[in-house]
Amino acid sequence: MVDAHHDEEAAASPLLATPTRTEAAWCGRRRSHAADAHILSAAFLFVFSAYGAAQNLESTVNTVHSWQLLLPGSLVRRSPFRSHRFLAVQDGDLGTVSLGILYTSVALFSVAASPVVARLGPKRSLVVGTSGYVLFILANLVPTWYTMVPASLYLGFCASISWVGQGTYLTSAALSHARDINLPEGPTLGKFSGEFWGIIASTQVLGNLLSLALLRNGKDGKSVTGKNMLFVVFLGCMIVGLVLMCFLSKREEKGDNDPVYSSIGAMLNYVIAPLKDRKMLLIIPLMVYIGLQHAFVWAIFTKSVVTPVLGISGVGGAMAIYGAADAVCALVTGCLTSGLYSATFIVSAGAIVQAVVLFCLLLFYSPMAGVLGAAAPLLVGALWGVGDGMLNTELNVVLGLLFEDSKEAAFAQFKVWECGAIAVIFFLSPHITLLAMLILMTTALLISFGAFLFLTIAIEKSLTVVRS
Repeated sequence: MVDAHHDEEAAASPLLATPTRTEAAWCGRRRSHAADAHILSAAFLFVFSAYGAAQNLESTVNTVHSWQLLLPGSLVRRSPFRSHRFLAVQDGDLGTVSLGILYTSVALFSVAASPVVARLGPKRSLVVGTSGYVLFILANLVPTWYTMVPASLYLGFCASISWVGQGTYLTSAALSHARDINLPEGPTLGKFSGEFWGIIASTQVLGNLLSLALLRNGKDGKSVTGKNMLFVVFLGCMIVGLVLMCFLSKREEKGDNDPVYSSIGAMLNYVIAPLKDRKMLLIIPLMVYIGLQHAFVWAIFTKSVVTPVLGISGVGGAMAIYGAADAVCALVTGCLTSGLYSATFIVSAGAIVQAVVLFCLLLFYSPMAGVLGAAAPLLVGALWGVGDGMLNTELNVVLGLLFEDSKEAAFAQFKVWECGAIAVIFFLSPHITLLAMLILMTTALLISFGAFLFLTIAIEKSLTVVRS
């Protein structure tokens, strides 16, 4: 009786318990599944602590200038080249444009990411994918159009296979863990997803605290110092994450002769097949909204809500609070997930939280001085993180449950629609007002939430018919 009780406790906490050597001898596979989830989460922690914080800063620290020759006597900066006078003219927002290119590239490459991941296997896809993030950080050390644009294009390919590989790998580990020790699949997938997305959200805390510690506002109030040192630290984090990826176990590795590659038509059918499923069509609006709300907080929130009140150096602190709220909420909602019904309830709560934030920004918000003015962006960031933790975690759980037999294709669709929406916002952000963005976000939230509710109602009805 004592041994049976001990076994039940170990099974009830698969991600937290550390088995003894005796336990490991008879449940080694169970331990390996959980250990793989830990390693995957730790690798992404290092990679995205660096990348997430760098991305938050792209729209504020990376601009480029051209030098335009002016007539003698103009009151402009003197060139070091003889006696010519030049004027520094801002060509455009290099950071924002490069992110727009990056996410356009991710969306395009994600169309074919599922067969690539199926051929390489999720582990090799993760290792190759991480190399793109390393190159992107290197490009930020010398930010020009000739470094940032190629790095963004390459990262688009790498990110597409990396995220599809992540979704495939984590789902495979969770479902294998559940089957090996006879646990229900829904709660197990929820716990694995909650752990991973909680750690991903916490990267906003770690990376942005680094930004807060190393960046300082310049004397002119419009520039920052310490950027190069910060990106060197980011590069070190990337390398640690890449090394950890190499320690992952191989899962669902497929050979070069996989039937997916028998013809171009077969590959296209593999990619497009999920779009023939009504469940996928109904969940796509939520994928688009996930992308919109991420782009909002990365590009619009930091630039139009945080910077006017707290300055560029305050972006790190605001995003750290956002990440902390996101991380805690992802961990909690992952533990509360038991199936489609609980996922629907959590998605509804997340949608309501973000709807409240959007309406408050639309109707009441304006930058203010003083303590209350400084607290407003921090509160908005915290609430937005709560909503994101719910929505992002549960969407990944739902995809894993509904599309278990076509995981690569389902997660590839997620990245196509999410990153397509992100790219659109990054390209529009220099030209779109905060008010217009809030109206767009509110409309998208209502449509996506309605489609998701319709999906869950349809699935519940079909299950009722089967049971009867």
